[in-house]
Amino acid sequence: MRLIGGKWKGSILWHLKDGPLRFNELARQLGGASKKMVDQRLKEMEAQGLVIREVITTRPIAVSYSITDFGRSALCILEQLRDWTDRQQI
Repeated sequence: MRLIGGKWKGSILWHLKDGPLRFNELARQLGGASKKMVDQRLKEMEAQGLVIREVITTRPIAVSYSITDFGRSALCILEQLRDWTDRQQI
């Protein structure tokens, strides 16, 4: 839970499962999270080896994030959690 617990980490992994996303695109998809919060979570997740940050261009700077194999291994846990909540009709 230390790695994927907390607000937004699971959602970030879920949104990255289909491929890399630019920072602003990811922040938009998360909806209620501020860009500062998304940035903080992504930095934590990069340090933990869950996501990879890639600078696409330097002028203007554009950054994309993708899920690592380690991060992808957490998706089955998130899917099980989603299925569990669906069964509970929460």
